[in-house]
Amino acid sequence: MSRPAPLTEAAIIERFFVRPARRRDVLLGIGDDAAVTRLAAGHDLVTAADAIFEGVHFPAGTPARAIGHRCLAVNLSDLAAMGAEPLWATLALSLPAPDSAWLREFARGFFALADAWRVALIGGDTVRGPLGMSVTVHGRVRRGRYVPRSTARPGDGLYVTGHPGDAVAGRLLLERSRGGRAAAQLRQRFLYPQPRLTEGRLLVPLASAMMDVSDGLHDDAGKLLRASGLGADLDAAAIPLSPALRAVAGMPRGRLLALTGGDDYELLFTVPARREPLLARAAQRWPCGIARLGTVSARPGLRWRLDGRRYRFADSTFRHFAPGRR
Repeated sequence: MSRPAPLTEAAIIERFFVRPARRRDVLLGIGDDAAVTRLAAGHDLVTAADAIFEGVHFPAGTPARAIGHRCLAVNLSDLAAMGAEPLWATLALSLPAPDSAWLREFARGFFALADAWRVALIGGDTVRGPLGMSVTVHGRVRRGRYVPRSTARPGDGLYVTGHPGDAVAGRLLLERSRGGRAAAQLRQRFLYPQPRLTEGRLLVPLASAMMDVSDGLHDDAGKLLRASGLGADLDAAAIPLSPALRAVAGMPRGRLLALTGGDDYELLFTVPARREPLLARAAQRWPCGIARLGTVSARPGLRWRLDGRRYRFADSTFRHFAPGRR
């Protein structure tokens, strides 16, 4: 019986990642020194890049299919936050050793999400090293029709989509195979985050500023409002905790996970008061809910309140280069 051919870099690319681009705007894809694409007239190019590594962004033993999905999803979420339509992606993949079964599942997870949003993989690299991957995505918006972080205004409402806190709870539950239906739902939210691309594009005519939630509501709300030179008065009771999170963690713990946990990839956005009725009508048709957290203020800083009193909590948000972290 003949042995299978070794998985060289070229073999990995050819076997698991080369396929027709299925987009007319890809003129030259994988197989050359660089890709060649064409942007439609009247559009601006939106580009985002993010990396995820084992032991930092996902624990050892995470299913390969989920890793393939996540590495693309976290980047598509950045396009969603700009109100962009995704087009193309590149993938740099670092592997300790080639493993056919692992690569097959990873590619399935990656391409299932890519196909759902008509994203073409147009290039990248494969190297030996710690398990991790870096994805760059490109999208488009009508000229000048992107939504930055820096254009919120005093009096705007601050909103979030979906159910923050689910994903970090799911990560904490990965080591436990039990816990019932609610725990399984939370694990799924960590393993397979859903970028809010449809909602992001629908928010372009409504939102004054927007970003995605990757580091927890408190930290990311602070980033958005600092970019605008503003602050906000916020109601912790308005944080939309899912039934699954409430069942597993309870209200106080669930609220803290939503504020400081991260990995949710929901959209955090501001809407001028005159457009809030339009938002309410539009969101009735969305697959995810929205919640109004509070009001943007000219006074810097975030002021969380709960039941009429100042709400204090320990900020345990993960930061890669925080003092004392190695």
